[in-house]
Amino acid sequence: MQNVGYYNGEIGALEEMKIPMLDRAVYFGDGCYDATTFANNKIFGEKDHLDRFYNSCRLLEIPFDMPREKLVAELQKCIDANDNDHGMLYWQCSRGTAPRDHKFPPKEVKPNLMIFTVPCELIPFDQTFRLISMEDTRFLHCNIKTLNLIPSVIAYQRCMEQGCQETVFHRGDRVTECAHSNILMIKDGVLCTPPRDNLILPGITLKHLLMLAEQNGIPTKEAPFTMQELAEADEVIVSSSGGLCTQAVELDGKPVGGKAPELLKKLQDAYAAYYAEDTKA
Repeated sequence: MQNVGYYNGEIGALEEMKIPMLDRAVYFGDGCYDATTFANNKIFGEKDHLDRFYNSCRLLEIPFDMPREKLVAELQKCIDANDNDHGMLYWQCSRGTAPRDHKFPPKEVKPNLMIFTVPCELIPFDQTFRLISMEDTRFLHCNIKTLNLIPSVIAYQRCMEQGCQETVFHRGDRVTECAHSNILMIKDGVLCTPPRDNLILPGITLKHLLMLAEQNGIPTKEAPFTMQELAEADEVIVSSSGGLCTQAVELDGKPVGGKAPELLKKLQDAYAAYYAEDTKA
């Protein structure tokens, strides 16, 4: 199968899978998710993504008690059923299936697990992004990877309408993250990121970039920075599971970055090697 679907143990073609109308993900978005890529039929960043997923369940008080090794086995079943040896792996947990009611369902209602795999290619390191910016009007729990993504959907639509590839969120003048990516910058030889607090998702790719920077002699800094500081950065970097370290060259119609190509290349080469090692057959 090119697109593999999974729901509570049943596997089939993604386009043919069905879920109950009373799954709380349908009417409340009551759940959380995670996503990564796989290559050579191996999950990339398995431990980091599982750590974040189980933490999201904990923060949302969803009693997802499937052991990690069992979840990994179910994820691997979907990867193995895919015709391709590389692609995107997505999974989500909802609070369960129950009549619509704002209170949590009874304890006997078990969480639902949904998984799918689809073909996906990583964004090439030589591809560049054009960005726009928007005020960040999302709630104050952006560190939880919930299913409630309408503000991000709208923000991404706005950038696509302008021929761009991402939208940078800001609260006042403080930069937070992008519609579905993290944002970093290089300034005076230092790799800088906004704090990984409740205003941004603690991106796994972001975590890897900070680790790889330190391993390769590039200092890092985790502190707030402004839109003006981002516009004046030596390099602007967008990071996500599908685009590990993508250079941005434009923000709101004005050129940005391009002043530290050697450091950017050093990070990209380090990430390429790390990804290859983690997913080697």
